[in-house]
Parts: sequence; C-alpha cells; structure tokens
Amino acid sequence: MSRPPAIRARKLEKRYAGGVHALKGIDLDIPQGSLFGLLGPNGAGKSTFINILAGLVTKTSGKVDIWGFDIDDNPRNARVSIGVVPQELVFDAFFTPWEMLEVQAGMYGVPKHQRRTEELLRAVRLWDKRDAYSRTLSGGMKRRLLVAKAMVHSPPVLILDEPTAGVDIELRQQLWGYVRELNARGVTIVLTTHYLEEAEELCDTIAIINHGEVICCEPTPQLLARIDEKEIVLDLDAPLKEVPEAFRRFHTRQPRPDRLVIQISRQEVDLDAVIAAIHEAGLRIRDLRTSETDLEDIFLQLTRADDAEAQREPVR
Repeated sequence: MSRPPAIRARKLEKRYAGGVHALKGIDLDIPQGSLFGLLGPNGAGKSTFINILAGLVTKTSGKVDIWGFDIDDNPRNARVSIGVVPQELVFDAFFTPWEMLEVQAGMYGVPKHQRRTEELLRAVRLWDKRDAYSRTLSGGMKRRLLVAKAMVHSPPVLILDEPTAGVDIELRQQLWGYVRELNARGVTIVLTTHYLEEAEELCDTIAIINHGEVICCEPTPQLLARIDEKEIVLDLDAPLKEVPEAFRRFHTRQPRPDRLVIQISRQEVDLDAVIAAIHEAGLRIRDLRTSETDLEDIFLQLTRADDAEAQREPVR
C-alpha cells in the first residue's frame, strides 16, 4: 500500500476580514520523503498556506492533515510533526545558539537526555559559535540557526520559507547540502523560494500557486518537459535589415540587427536545415549557441496564462 501524504489539503479556503480571498479551495498532496517546491509570485497564497500549517493563521474552511493528524482534531500532534523555518530573522538578542536550541527543545517537551543541541549546531556549522550572543551572528549564521531551531524536536516534515534569501552563493550551497542530507534521512522538505534555479536543482516535485489556486503540481522532470522548445542563437558578423527569406520556414525573431533567434522543437531538432539556411542566406556567424527551456520559462508562461484567465473571468 502507498504511504499517505506527509501533508494533505482538501478544499482549503482562507478569506481575510478585509475581503482578500487568499486561498481558493486548494487541493494538494505532498508525498512523504519528497523534496517539494512551492512556488508562486508575491501575494499568491504561499505564506497563508504555510501559516495555516504552522497554526499561525486560522483557515476559513477545508481540511488539512499533517503526518496523518487533522490540524483541527489533533492540533498538538499536527504541530509537533512539522518544523518551520520562517523567512524573517527573528531572534532574542541575548540568547546564545546553545540556549536558543535548549529553550526550544524544552518548549516541545523534549527530555534533556534526548536533546540534540550539539548535533544540530555541528550540522549547521555553528558549534564554534555556541556561546556567542545571537546578535553577533551574521545573517547567514542566523539563517542556519533557524534551521537547527526548527529541527530540535525531530519533526518528520520541515518547511523552509525562502531559506536562502539574502545569503551569498557559498552559504546557499552549504544550505542546499544540509537540506539534501536531511531529505536523505527521510525528512520531508517543503521549500518555498524565489530562486527558480534552487527549486529546479533541489526539488523532485513542484507546485505553482497563483491567485490562491494550485495551477500546476508535477514531478520536476515532467514539468520541465512541458514546453518543447529549444532556441538557436546566431550572432552575425554584419547587421541585417530583416530576417532572410531562408529563415522564414522557422519561427525566427531578430532582437537586434546582428542577431537571429530560431525556435525549434526539442523533439524534432533539425540542425541540418538551420545550417542549410545559413549557407543559403550567405551569413557569416560570429557565434552560435543553444538554450533549452528552464523552470523560469515555464513559471512565467503558467502564471501569465493564469493571470490572463483571471482577467477574463466575470466579476462576482
């Protein structure tokens, strides 16, 4: 039998008092053991969804289970089943990392002999800062400390809300490594990020939320295969007044006088025909390169299509 999802949402709605309809009947399953990406533009509903899971926002209607526990019927068990790393860096300036993790473990009722404070501080490379006041830590150190803080009670589900926002490339790579390590141990990871390459690199499944609705939820390779396009970029030795007749058989655009961009299907790549067109037009090529669809292309296409659809809907 297949395992139940780590997180299951059914017909999840949230309307705020001011009339904002933040979530519009979301249905979403996040598999156990997955590294799940949750993407969407600002105001899409991601933070509302996460805050409902964390118990910080009360849903209007619908049902949510975390690790099999209904958040209404078993709120304590549901909240113990997740750790949340918030986007904001909120710290008590006079607590050390060691004290912060010990206090957090105590709040979750973790007995002293079962606490993992040293293990967690070493894992996030903060053992040498265990006795420093948190106010003296760099932004990257604070980000790592938040990850450790979320793991003090060994939750099976970890939610990372923009975990690498504002950190340098080296630290981002370190955090990626630790996230992969946690996932390899069986922790289900839910990642929200504005760095699309981060989601493409880390996540095995990606859901895209826009206007409070899930507009796509697919395995990452399947999502990347949605748009079957490849571009061939030709940089020319001399500028052209218009696209040569030999290239009219392709979908060709001319972003500047000395460049042609040809869009072709990745499944039906006919480079011989492109090369023949180059010779037929008598072009001299300074540079030739290709590019394939990435997650950013798909994200923009899906959200733009959804925005256009939303604008066509009649006002209720």
